[in-house]
Amino acid sequence: MDSLSLFCTGALLAGGLYWFVCVLGPAEQKGKRAVDLSGGSISAEKVRDNYKQYWSFFRRPKEIETAEKVPDFVDTFYNLVTDIYEWGWGQSFHFSPSIPGKSHRDATRLHEEMAVDLIDVKPGDRILDVGCGVGGPMRAIAAHSRAKVVGITINDYQVNRARMHNKKAGLDSLCEVVCGNFLEMPFQDNSFDGAYSIEATCHAPKLEDVYAEVFRVLKPGSLYVSYEWVTTEKYRADNAEHVEVIQGIERGDALPGLRSYSDIAEAAKKVGFEVVKEKDLAKPPSLPWWTRLKMGRIAYWRNHILVIVLAAIGIAPKGTVDVHDMLFKTADYLTRGGDSGIFSPMHMILLRKPKEAPSKS
Repeated sequence: MDSLSLFCTGALLAGGLYWFVCVLGPAEQKGKRAVDLSGGSISAEKVRDNYKQYWSFFRRPKEIETAEKVPDFVDTFYNLVTDIYEWGWGQSFHFSPSIPGKSHRDATRLHEEMAVDLIDVKPGDRILDVGCGVGGPMRAIAAHSRAKVVGITINDYQVNRARMHNKKAGLDSLCEVVCGNFLEMPFQDNSFDGAYSIEATCHAPKLEDVYAEVFRVLKPGSLYVSYEWVTTEKYRADNAEHVEVIQGIERGDALPGLRSYSDIAEAAKKVGFEVVKEKDLAKPPSLPWWTRLKMGRIAYWRNHILVIVLAAIGIAPKGTVDVHDMLFKTADYLTRGGDSGIFSPMHMILLRKPKEAPSKS
């Protein structure tokens, strides 16, 4: 082979590698590259051990007896998955119904904007994002409403990522991020004009505990909307396939047990909220939210090969392969849950804190 052929072959290989890693590698939002995958706040050499501890804890979510340990393991989960989520999905860690003629990014943004429209806030109002992740929804909502959004996440690594993204987007004057547990929030009573949570409160062992905290920090008369992960009326606990799918979703998403759709309003009423509206946003005429998961199967395989290569050559932590494999399998359970109609990640409930506390007789 002459020198020109060698040069052309080398250039072709180098170009292919660049395309595979740098062009295909980043997430939609260009926020994370494959070569930068990490274990969040967990040191590289401890990623695999932390993954094993996580997997052992959430092996049978509904049988978890040490509920007080759930927040710590949710924190571990997001250390393990945040970079992979950003790289392979984007900065908004949630689903949205498909919209004809709209990109996944636009559909996601519209789903987020609907949340803030429902709580009827004005520019300059102070609102709370309960479980903000790296702040994808926060930024869309702040840009759309011009409200001042305060987000809380239990994961310190996500706090740093969110602040970086906020500054890069020029929204750091409207977006504030706090590290904390949404079961014990570091905010004063009656201090927010509205609140929302997008597929986040599913991590709470008891839904009424997080709802009680949101109730506490909201001003009287203010609205709170939540998109909840639930089993639907089609779920049957005596159906082995249904149980397998739901347990697969729980294990792969750090959930201490999915709740039934029928439990949501009851939990809200128990802490004092008035139910304004309740609707499963996944039901027709909405188009399937899981279409993106189905369409992404080729990308998952490509990404998994890339993760294996990066871990083998020491760029990505060894345990990243295990984490990515877990998420790949979880995506299949989520798709099956959507196809069968037994699971919804967007059971919407709109709540109001009464203007006056009910009198006690």
